[in-house]
Amino acid sequence: MVVAPVERYHSHHIGALQEPHERIDWRPEQPRVERVRIKEHTCDCKATFYELCQAAGLMFIRRTHRQMGEVIVHESPWVVAKETQGLWLRLLMGSAR
Repeated sequence: MVVAPVERYHSHHIGALQEPHERIDWRPEQPRVERVRIKEHTCDCKATFYELCQAAGLMFIRRTHRQMGEVIVHESPWVVAKETQGLWLRLLMGSAR
């Protein structure tokens, strides 16, 4: 019996960075709540990946960067869902970073 290798599932990949682009106000991660729901995420096959998060009635984007064994996490501002969902789409399209 021959077993085919299982291919890794890839999620969204962000688009190429456009010029000009919106600069996201990245801030160091702060432990504000016990639980955060991850609504969407980009593929973690790259050194930097993103998660669209929801907690305490607000949404934000979490950016995780891995380099040489170190993990650095930043967050966008926590705001109402409509604002963050728009920012998430701009991030995916490459018009925000």
